[in-house]
Amino acid sequence: MNRRILTVVALACALAALVLGLVFAGGRSPGALDSAAASGVSGLGHGLLDALVLPTEPYVLLPAIAVIAGICLYRRRRGDALLAVAGPAVAVALNTWVLKPLFDRWKDGTLVYPSGHTVSLVTVLVVLVLLARWKTAAVALGVVLLGCAAVGMIGLGYHYLTDIAGGTFFGTAVVTGLRAAVTPRRAPAPSDG
Repeated sequence: MNRRILTVVALACALAALVLGLVFAGGRSPGALDSAAASGVSGLGHGLLDALVLPTEPYVLLPAIAVIAGICLYRRRRGDALLAVAGPAVAVALNTWVLKPLFDRWKDGTLVYPSGHTVSLVTVLVVLVLLARWKTAAVALGVVLLGCAAVGMIGLGYHYLTDIAGGTFFGTAVVTGLRAAVTPRRAPAPSDG
């Protein structure tokens, strides 16, 4: 992906996360969409919901990051290895220490917007999409994993659907923004005249 597209995606996703956060900032109660999503998954069993949340857990994501970075280093792609590690680390740190306190949305005594589970998962998935040769397959896998994790997080009461959407936007913004920052600019075309 070229630098301009990455920058536009990063800015659009950051803006979407900001707007969505402002709508639900300060602990406002869940909207109709959040309530509908919660009722839609309320009948699922606890075991299934636990399994669906599994891809968001650190004990799954940290080894995945290590494998991605290791493969990149083996292929002598240091910049890609750095993105694989820095993307999730920067996003999770900013989300935890800046965005959650800033938006101040609570659920069961915990700050929930944007969803940290989602930020963690999405940053790894976006890294995979950016680095994968088969982008369509990587996107399809990402959509399925994120959809399953969303059902699990909502069903277990971890997050509202809007928290997950905000986490998706923010995680995507950070990784694409970092990639844009290190992608070389195209050389200007030579002049014809």
